[in-house]
Amino acid sequence: MPEISRLATQCPPSLLPCALDMWVGFLLCAAAIVYVIAGYPWLLGWRARRYGRPVAKQPQSKTVSILIAVHNGERFLGEKLDSIVSLDYPRELLEVYVLCDGSTDTTAAIARRYAGQGIELVELPRSGKPAALNVGIARSRGEILLLTDVRQVLEPDSVKQLVACFADPTVGVVSGDLPMRQGIDIEEANTSLYWRYERAIRKDLGKLGCTFGATGPFYAMRRSLAPVMPPNTLLDDMYMPLAAYFSGYRLIVDESARAIEYPFSVRGEFRRKVRTLAGNYQIMRQYPALLSTRNRMLFDFISYKIGRLLLPWLFVGMFAFSFGLPGVWAIAIVGGQILFYALAAVDLLVPEHFALKRVTTPARTLVTLLAAAALAVSVIVVPPHRLWKVTQARQRAA
Repeated sequence: MPEISRLATQCPPSLLPCALDMWVGFLLCAAAIVYVIAGYPWLLGWRARRYGRPVAKQPQSKTVSILIAVHNGERFLGEKLDSIVSLDYPRELLEVYVLCDGSTDTTAAIARRYAGQGIELVELPRSGKPAALNVGIARSRGEILLLTDVRQVLEPDSVKQLVACFADPTVGVVSGDLPMRQGIDIEEANTSLYWRYERAIRKDLGKLGCTFGATGPFYAMRRSLAPVMPPNTLLDDMYMPLAAYFSGYRLIVDESARAIEYPFSVRGEFRRKVRTLAGNYQIMRQYPALLSTRNRMLFDFISYKIGRLLLPWLFVGMFAFSFGLPGVWAIAIVGGQILFYALAAVDLLVPEHFALKRVTTPARTLVTLLAAAALAVSVIVVPPHRLWKVTQARQRAA
């Protein structure tokens, strides 16, 4: 590092160790941030292209149990059930349960209207999604469990595509792809962009054999592998798939099986991220093997999952070390970071039609995700059920 060498010749001897320590700390934090956000996804993509395993996919005629756990989903349930009764899959091989988790709106009434089309309503006291799914799994008889949320519309051939993947005996869990409808403003466009980034990582992980979970709103697994979940589980879409993973099966993504998601706001993504990242802390307690050599993708788990949990603290460390840099370096680097956070802070005040919005909204999106990762550690002291918040999405025509 020639710059550090030059600074070393200019610094008084008494300040030299401190200046070097600040540079080392700053550069280590910055390098770790770049690795987690960009370096690891690039490395993962290269490995997936070079070492990814294909799936022996063939049409299958397996019985399928579709489980929809829903609380107060009246805005979306009708459209969801319309997509299910329109599926291109033999009707005699399907059973569909709407697990109404203590809904106080018209969710149950909407589900009853579909009783003549093979939709079975199961009304439950409010007990949370994991408990509702446990009831549905116990009732189900299908060889394949298909778990899906109320908000996403299934494409006609989506179930057929998922089930075809189970022709490969190494596959235990298959996530569908979850593209988002176009956002109506810059904020929704940015959350959609972030979700495309996440989808790319999950697809590449799936090619290597483990996504460390599933795409929660739309995934399928062999019923024989499904465990009973603790009722306080934050991430059913990690707890259940990981049971299959540690039984030796692959967790993959099938891009041809699609469910269409509604975009959501930065605030909605913040609430979801607090829960999902808190769920990562919880899942490491539930599956300690994730941090052992039993995890055949330990490097990826550390780089992806643990890296995400460390990101906010790396940003804090980078900011703190910046103050110890010499002279104009401290002014420029600290000033640049303050400007970035100021842009994020004023985003809500910038009108939608201003060009500045294209800078402030991405900054706010990143800061919001960092704040969610920082708050996720609250799962240590906060009861898990307190972290469940409904993701707010605006329903509109496609």
